[in-house]
Amino acid sequence: MHLALYQPVIPTNTGNIGRLCVGMDTMLHIIGPCAFDFDEPARRRAGLDYWPHLHWQLHPDPAAFLDWLQDRRLWAVTKFGQHRFDRPDYAEDDVILLGNEKTGIPADWHQRWASTTVYIPILGPIRSYNQANAAAMVLAQARCRCGACDGAGPVAQP
Repeated sequence: MHLALYQPVIPTNTGNIGRLCVGMDTMLHIIGPCAFDFDEPARRRAGLDYWPHLHWQLHPDPAAFLDWLQDRRLWAVTKFGQHRFDRPDYAEDDVILLGNEKTGIPADWHQRWASTTVYIPILGPIRSYNQANAAAMVLAQARCRCGACDGAGPVAQP
């Protein structure tokens, strides 16, 4: 499974999502340009001690990501989604896309993947979920739906 972040701007969100991807055995794709660095000193300053375990790819721009995507199925997480996040039949090679923390997913991407957009219900008086929290909800559901969690205990065995 793959999780993609569209031009992230908040380093701590990206760091938390990186940790999530390590725990969920999911590849992280970061679609640039980004508002922060990913070089070794920046990761060390941020305390990203798990980063060596993360499978990730930095796509310099949206076109590079789209070249990589090819015919993979993409699920765009958006408050304008067509399907509740826990309903799709996710597959191992699917890509879950989360938008930029400030601007979301571009309108043309909403249109391109209109039939594979998902939303997370908001039951209380908030405007939206934090990007890292939304990633955790959708990714955990997707990984379990495609069988990745079958037989897994509460803590991964070394």
